[in-house]
Amino acid sequence: MARILSIDYGQKRTGLAVTDALQLIANGLDVVETKNLEAYLADYLKREEVETIVVGYPRQTNGEDSENMKRITPFVNRLKKLYPNIAIEMYDERFTSVLAHQTMLDSGIGKKARQNKGLVDRISATIILQDYMESLRFKI
Repeated sequence: MARILSIDYGQKRTGLAVTDALQLIANGLDVVETKNLEAYLADYLKREEVETIVVGYPRQTNGEDSENMKRITPFVNRLKKLYPNIAIEMYDERFTSVLAHQTMLDSGIGKKARQNKGLVDRISATIILQDYMESLRFKI
């Protein structure tokens, strides 16, 4: 079975998470500068079999698209052209940053580590992936 990769796309940094080969567990993978994201993905996808890429769909609390969609839409379109054999899906990412901060508080991570925005991005990508995987279970 191939992996599922999730992307929490940001203007400066992007958090990544990935499942194990059996698609049972979501783990934080990395945080990369967004300007280097496509090169990072090209390298990763050469080494690992990925069947689906889940990109966080940023919406505001009222359901409207957030400002970041103007950057995400062209990125998703490029992914679809570059990797036609990989399913590219958008998944609602509302509140993932809030959940990431709460996860860090609950796990006892110190104040200095909680200020690491890259850690928040990686945890957010993991939450997006976990939620996506859970939604698949309910579709069955």
